[in-house]
Amino acid sequence: MTICIRQATGSDFDQIWPIFRDVVAAGETYGYRTSTDKAQAHQLWVKYPRCTYVAEEDQRILGTYYIKNNHDGPGAHVCNCGYMVASAARGRGIATRMCEHSQREAVRLGYRAMQFNLVASSNEGAVRLWNKLGFATVGRLPRAFEHPGLGYIDALVMYKWFAE
Repeated sequence: MTICIRQATGSDFDQIWPIFRDVVAAGETYGYRTSTDKAQAHQLWVKYPRCTYVAEEDQRILGTYYIKNNHDGPGAHVCNCGYMVASAARGRGIATRMCEHSQREAVRLGYRAMQFNLVASSNEGAVRLWNKLGFATVGRLPRAFEHPGLGYIDALVMYKWFAE
């Protein structure tokens, strides 16, 4: 089957929730409380962002991402995205496809840059992927992320300006 990336609909959250719950409960990559409940997750992942998308195959959601302003006002031209892939679907290039898709969507929505604010330095796969897709590490925040197994580790700020 072919993986399709599309904007999420209201009925998609029941499939997004298990992905969100598993990623957040691990506490290794996101700055959300590991006890985030379904209603809070819906607010964070679907209601607050400008757009939320899903990557699906045969009507089964395998991954999801959101896009939102990183800041308002003079910083509103920079977006922020978050990506999650179901554990059973990892290693299939879904995060790559979602990040590529998100960059096209960002440009389409009028953003000039994308910034990731808190990339756990231990998340080597994500750091490698973001670098491959043209993101630069523009900041290192010492011990800014409390990893459940590694303790306080550095977090990276990663950024990409879209060519004009």
